Order: sequence, then C-alpha cells, then structure tokens
Amino acid sequence: MKILVTGGAGYIGSHTAVELLDSGHEIVVVDNYINSSPKVLDRVRELTGKDFESFECDIRDKKKLTEIFQKTKPDAVIHFAGLKSVGESVMKPLEYYDNNIYGTVVLLEVMRACGVKKIVFSSSATVYGGGNVPPLREDMPVGGTTNPYGTTKLHIEKILSDLYVADNLFSIVILRYFNPIGAHDSGRIGEAPNGLPNNLMPYITQVACGKLECLRVFGDDYPTPDGTCIRDYIHVVDLAKGHLAALNGCADKPGVHIFNLGTGVGYSVFDVINAFEKANGLKINYVVTGRRDGDLPVCYADATKANEVLGWRAERGIENMCLTSWNWQSKNPNGYDD
Repeated sequence: MKILVTGGAGYIGSHTAVELLDSGHEIVVVDNYINSSPKVLDRVRELTGKDFESFECDIRDKKKLTEIFQKTKPDAVIHFAGLKSVGESVMKPLEYYDNNIYGTVVLLEVMRACGVKKIVFSSSATVYGGGNVPPLREDMPVGGTTNPYGTTKLHIEKILSDLYVADNLFSIVILRYFNPIGAHDSGRIGEAPNGLPNNLMPYITQVACGKLECLRVFGDDYPTPDGTCIRDYIHVVDLAKGHLAALNGCADKPGVHIFNLGTGVGYSVFDVINAFEKANGLKINYVVTGRRDGDLPVCYADATKANEVLGWRAERGIENMCLTSWNWQSKNPNGYDD
C-alpha cells in the first residue's frame, strides 16, 4: 500500500516510516516541522535504502493538503500530526484544540473528498481519564480527561466514530499509546524535542550528556510505592510495529477498531531513573519539585486485545529502552543539528 503519514518527521512517525518502508510499503510524508526536523527524513532514507515523497504542509491547509492527495494518491493514512505536551496543553488549550481537532477535521474532509477511507489514528491512554483502575482496557469508559491534550484525543476519537456512522465504508483504527521511549538501534533517529523536553526520557538523556543540569521530578507524594507517577513505557520500535500490525490486520475491515499499545508493566519515575543509571553506568542528577498539572498517579495498559486480534506484542524491556535512548542521545547531543 501507499501510506500518507502525517507528522512523519516526528519521533513516532519517523520510526514508523522505517518499519513501513522495510515491510515493502510506499510512504508519503506530510509535516510542518513545528516540533521536528526535515533532516530526519534523510536518515530514514539512509536506514531503509528507499526514497519517498515528502511535503512541508500544515494539515490545516486544506488547499495544499488536497493537492498532495491528488498528486500522490495514497491508499491509507497514518495520522500522527498534532501537538503532544500535556503540560503545554494546560497553558495553551486553544492552540491544542485548533491544531489537533481542527487539523484532523480538515484531514478527514480531504480524505473523504479524495476517496481515501482507511486511517490509523495516533490516540493516547489519556482518553481514559482518571476514573478507571489500571490496567486499562479498551472496553473501559473514556472521558474525564485531566488536560486539554487528552481532551483533543478524546474528541478526535468521537469524530472518527461519528464519521464511520455516516459512512460505513471507512476503516478506522484508533491506537491508544502509553508512553513511548527508546530509539532506533542504529542511533540515527530518536526523540529530538525542540526546546526544553516535556517527556521524561529525553530530559534524562539531556541531563546525562550535560546539556541540562538537573532532572525535575514532578512530585514524590503520589499514592504509589515511591511517591512518583507510574507509567507504562513502551519502546518506540515496538510502537511503530504496532502501526504496521494495525494496517495489516484492520485496513480492509470497515469499522472502528480500538487497541491499546503498551507493555502492561508500570514503572515509576524513580524506577526509570534507576534503570537508566544501571543500563548505562551513569548518574542522573535530579530534584523533586511540585506536581505538574494534568498528571495522573498511575497509568498502565492491558494490551491483550492487540495481541489476540493483531498478533502484536511489545517485545523490548526497560533496559533496552534506556540503552537505545542513550545510544541516540550520546551520538546526537544536539538532535538533528549535529
């Protein structure tokens, strides 16, 4: 298939692009490079030995996006494009609603107009809100989101479900991610946030390489064994392979198919720090600060459905996540500007 990948130069998008190309698919990348670099696409080409078309385009630009669809004629879409910081979304809710929700509506309008009715959507475990007891399953209630980022994902899931009701030829796969970390084994692509990192692992690796002085741990008074938040960390390559499994398993099955992508294991912030130090023989300086708005104490997955329906299972453990994260950061201390 030819897959149009929105946000394909981003962290998860670039790793998924590698898996798609290595599996024999064609890709078309659309990205506005707000939180990514076009240089990553050259590294994707280098890693796979394959070329592909790429376009600088904001998905809210309906005219340009339509032209791209008409020119490239994709069979399906994997939709990563979106702002993704929980903390930032609390400070900038309007920007998140405009970019994530309006951008997705424009994308779906263009898909419908061009007759493209297969989409895999990058959702999030944040849609479960705080009312469910982990491990989280796909049949649990959603809603009660604790931050605007999660609310945008929740609304987009509803939009996609409503779209299928209106046109039951659509094949829609919603993948609810847990917390992706790690990097490609080559160390050529990885997570390279613009500015101060919003996620734990790139913050740890930037402290490790001396780019940042100290890691801030947001709260140690949560109702968890060591007081820090517990999350389900999944290797980004496992996550990327989940998208391939979703395409192979559901792209030709009209309906709305929802899957968790996680390991089913929860690690605290201190667990991750200790695992990183042990795996890489490094010491991470940290300081405990106040809680961050929008964070839940505990969140981890039940990914049984993805295993049973798609034949997908996360294969890499926390040690490999820490090793590959540091391999990437140590080789690319300034991200794609090196």
